Amino acid sequence: MVSNKTLQPPRKVFFISFVLLAALLLFSAPASALDGNEILRQVDRNLQPESYEMYRKLINIEPDGSKKEYVLYSVKKGQDKMVALFLSPASEKGRATLRLGDNMWLYIPNVGRPIRITSLQSVVGGVFNNSDILRLDYGAEYSATVKEEKKDAYILECKAKTVTVAYDSLKMVVDKKTMVPVTIECYAASGMLIKTLYYKNIKKFGDNLVRPSVLETDSPLYKGYKSVMLYARINSKKLAEEVFTLNYLPRVNELR
Repeated sequence: MVSNKTLQPPRKVFFISFVLLAALLLFSAPASALDGNEILRQVDRNLQPESYEMYRKLINIEPDGSKKEYVLYSVKKGQDKMVALFLSPASEKGRATLRLGDNMWLYIPNVGRPIRITSLQSVVGGVFNNSDILRLDYGAEYSATVKEEKKDAYILECKAKTVTVAYDSLKMVVDKKTMVPVTIECYAASGMLIKTLYYKNIKKFGDNLVRPSVLETDSPLYKGYKSVMLYARINSKKLAEEVFTLNYLPRVNELR
């Protein structure tokens, strides 16, 4: 008579079989995609250095084809500090904006003190708002998940970390080869599309930075209007904490 004990497989053999099966499943499964937040971190670093100075032109185009152009000098440090100085037109020269996290101010020469502004307002009009002009790292404002992975792109769904962020969510198409955005759709909490951003014309900048040199936007809320940012120069630059204070706004031009 064979006992029940004899019929039971040795525990050691059972454990080894389980480990081999788990390993087989692991290596036969397709390689998992990068984590959405890691992709967003790579996007941020590929778009801009950790601390930098930048020159760019902003063009607002109206339905009749008329244009208004602005030239800005900007500096940024870390994830949450940015200053932009208007160099032209003459009517705007000397104005400066400061962003510290969710807080923003506009400095106007000959006015007593900086004025509070909001992310959804625009100091230049057009389709770009203050959040677009004073753009922080996307990872500072959004948490990302990979919604879909295609042969040449990741589709990220980005959700705002706080209610103070300009857009409640983003749908970001990231090119796998360059790891920079191709398009970004910006949505309100209601699900309404506010605008679409188009990153174009990859260009080599200094410090091994290769990124789009053109950013365009349009909006179903402003039919026929279009705004464009042209990036002329982006360089790494060490910046003191003092630069990102209200008292320094009248002196931003000294950084150039």
